[in-house]
Amino acid sequence: MQPRLTPGNVPPAGPELVRLEGLRRTYGDTVAVRGADLVLRRGEVHALCGHNGAGKSTVVRMLSGQETPDAGTITIAGEQVRLRNRRSAQAAGVALVDQELSVVPALTVAENLVLGDQAAGWLYRRRQVRSRARKMLDELGLDHIDPYQQLSTLGLGERQLVEIARAFGQHAQVVILDEPTATLSDVESERVYDAVRRVAAAGSAVLFVSHRLGEVLELCDRVTVMRDGAVVADVASADLTVNALIRHMLGEAPTTLDKQPAADGEIALRLIDVAVPHRFESLSLDARAGTVYAFAGQVGSGAADVLRAVAGLEPSLRGRVSLGGRRVSSGSPASAARAGIAFASGDRKSEGLFLSRSVGVNLLATRIPDLATGGLVRRGRWRRTQQQVAAECGIDAPLATRVGDLSGGNQQKVFVGRALGRSDVKVLILDEPTRGVDVGGRANIHQLVRRAAEDGLVVLFASTELDELLDLADVVVTMHKGRVVAQHRGEVSDDTLLYEMTHGTSAMVGGRQ
Repeated sequence: MQPRLTPGNVPPAGPELVRLEGLRRTYGDTVAVRGADLVLRRGEVHALCGHNGAGKSTVVRMLSGQETPDAGTITIAGEQVRLRNRRSAQAAGVALVDQELSVVPALTVAENLVLGDQAAGWLYRRRQVRSRARKMLDELGLDHIDPYQQLSTLGLGERQLVEIARAFGQHAQVVILDEPTATLSDVESERVYDAVRRVAAAGSAVLFVSHRLGEVLELCDRVTVMRDGAVVADVASADLTVNALIRHMLGEAPTTLDKQPAADGEIALRLIDVAVPHRFESLSLDARAGTVYAFAGQVGSGAADVLRAVAGLEPSLRGRVSLGGRRVSSGSPASAARAGIAFASGDRKSEGLFLSRSVGVNLLATRIPDLATGGLVRRGRWRRTQQQVAAECGIDAPLATRVGDLSGGNQQKVFVGRALGRSDVKVLILDEPTRGVDVGGRANIHQLVRRAAEDGLVVLFASTELDELLDLADVVVTMHKGRVVAQHRGEVSDDTLLYEMTHGTSAMVGGRQ
């Protein structure tokens, strides 16, 4: 086993390897990236930071060949290149380890390591493939992983390591890691850090994208910060603190939630020592009618898992959920729905909408029993109810339109509208309610949420968007790595929330006032 490399003993960064100059990318009238410059050096772990919507993902997609810039140049190893797709980027020496892993669970570790490498010929020379796989793993200190093992038997952290080993084994000059530790434990994350340091020490450039600011400063040699599509800072990690990094990400004038707390309604929903093993630790909450509660945290924080647990989607839930004084059966979505809990998942396409059916059918999918008389629904009543719900949700598309043909914003409005359309709803739960939604659609959905609270519902939502948290929530619960960090009611600033979401300690305890 090679010695563990830390920022203090990693060899100094070498010559320039990648230069991005003046990159620009637009989507219609929206400018996602405006004139971005970035330099990566051999032997360097370089962080790319910024809040959601800053332009990081677009830069990653352009450097990995998934999108073509409207303007600007990409130079790798002194040669200007046009990266038209993932394959051309790989040919130029760029490998991407995405948040959504591309490994195949049904194959062995060795087969995954050479997947896509035509020169390996793994279908015909299995012995050589296994030998090569063992060498690829050993180079990154991953001798605890058996190349003969089927990938499906490995944990998420080890699958992530296999993906990194594959990228490095393809002789990539540039390895891009997009949120590689978002869902990993501390032990798994440390293994990823060691692998990343070894990749850099071997002379590759590593571009590391992460919301975990503590790990950025611990692991990376240099940090580039983006805000509103532009690069606003490029600083050595040694010259930064978490607070300074947050100021670069948000600008000098923090936005503050400063609205009157909702009038105290009766306690409607109680969470008593609820926990899901390996997802989030024990927490309790007394949620009042007419109040909007936000669970704020980055990917992997446990915020979304809390919502899924309350909605009955976590069979291993411990503790007690009660609504109106009655216990809600844990691990049963049907019981949660019967109790009056409506849930809109963050993945509307695979966990919510019937994409091949019409807007009208989707809006009323959960209301058929309410509308039926003797098992039949009168056509006139069906149409009137569709029109009423569509008007309330601000849906302009014809009711006969196939939902799969709608924009993301209109799909989300249909999804939220369906959740609100039930007459028996007491608790509305929304996971990332405006993900992929434009400004106009976002305003419509926020209006629906506020109206639901005014009608006396308890609203729980999870979001990584600071402005959404500040705009919608009466109470904000910040989470980090499965643990509640703090609870805010009334005034709180965006830099306080970001500090707690990324640092894992209360801003008050951490000395931020």
